[in-house]
Amino acid sequence: MAEMKGKHLNLGVLLYGCGHHQAAWLMPDSSVERIGDITYYQNLAKLAERGLLDVVFFADNQSFVGKETSDMPAFWFDPLINLTAISQVTEHVGLVPTISSTFSNPFTASRQLLSLDHITKGRVGWNLVTSMTDVEAQNHSMDKLPSHDDRYEKADEFATLMNQLFLSWDSKAFLHQREEKKLIDPSNISPFHHEGTYFKVRGPSTTPKSPQGKPVAMQAGASKQGIALAAKHADAVYSVSWNFKQAKRFREKINEQVKQSENSDKHIKVFPGLVTYVGKSREEAFAKKAALDEQLPIETALKQLSIFVRQDCSNWALDEKVPPLPPVEEFTGPVGRYETILEILQDTNPTVRELLGYLNAGGGHFTLIGTPEEIVDQMELWFEAGVADGFNLMPPTLPGSLEDFVEFIVPELQKRGLFKNKYEGHTLREHLGLA
Repeated sequence: MAEMKGKHLNLGVLLYGCGHHQAAWLMPDSSVERIGDITYYQNLAKLAERGLLDVVFFADNQSFVGKETSDMPAFWFDPLINLTAISQVTEHVGLVPTISSTFSNPFTASRQLLSLDHITKGRVGWNLVTSMTDVEAQNHSMDKLPSHDDRYEKADEFATLMNQLFLSWDSKAFLHQREEKKLIDPSNISPFHHEGTYFKVRGPSTTPKSPQGKPVAMQAGASKQGIALAAKHADAVYSVSWNFKQAKRFREKINEQVKQSENSDKHIKVFPGLVTYVGKSREEAFAKKAALDEQLPIETALKQLSIFVRQDCSNWALDEKVPPLPPVEEFTGPVGRYETILEILQDTNPTVRELLGYLNAGGGHFTLIGTPEEIVDQMELWFEAGVADGFNLMPPTLPGSLEDFVEFIVPELQKRGLFKNKYEGHTLREHLGLA
């Protein structure tokens, strides 16, 4: 991975509710009352832009159960609508919504993304997901989600079709020549007649191709099918890695899959999620985490842990070490999250309460606690080793943890020549160093 040396790492931020720690909304200075206020998200994006971040990213969940009093209505706004409002108060930062191939109409989705890309002169990407819950499916005229294999087969066709629509014609064909009475050049505008298993689209799009060629394609699935989909279609992937070992293994899986693909020499950027607690001293940083962990709704956190490990954790003693868990080979549930929990146990030997704290700020993503120098040491290690091309920030609290990152960590990254001192281009492709 020597080619990464001397280049700047990329940084994005996943904006979610009051922050990624489940207790963030309970803190005295939380922004919980502003979840439905668009200026809250606009101000967070302006803060990200002040820190020269490359991307503001929104995940999505197309259901709201609302059973628990602590259920966060974090997806109050549709991500695309939210980012359109954000686009009007920012000038540089990239804008990435999540699009579900299981529920979306490709003609509509591509048109919306292209529209925002023209409005922003090329600052848009999109994160392709296949969705995760039957409750979401039931909002889209389905009884339950299709099988994992079927969802990924549909996602492959969806991504292929999105690319056809993104590139279906060029604005150069819009002549608007009054004297010659020529409005368009129709020679390069024609239907492409896609007929597949899941979609039938005549084409072309009503909107010409993007100022940056096409919106940047992101992907987040870690399964075998997810990695295959990323190798075929993605410019960058969001990943979950608790430690260096997991990050290295994921990078190797992506590289191996790309080697087997048609475009065997392309470099897919990998952005692991990153949770940071930063202070002027280690003690101050750990105190910030402890203050959040103390507010954790323990019953809710134990319920989540029980789902992750497929056993009843409700009677586990909070301030004692986590009881031994069976090896991953004997585990019958979703393996990715379980592997992460085993890695956390091996790395930190936590009490049950401490484990809940790690899992309740991002669900087991790379977590760094300490001074700016200590945190950047680890970021630099991952970047220079090539297991990360940058990071997707998951601030435990918003705006507090993002303010801390911009104020303390960005300057330390810049001091070491790891991060830019100003925006050099305009488009998201330029920010990310993509062709």
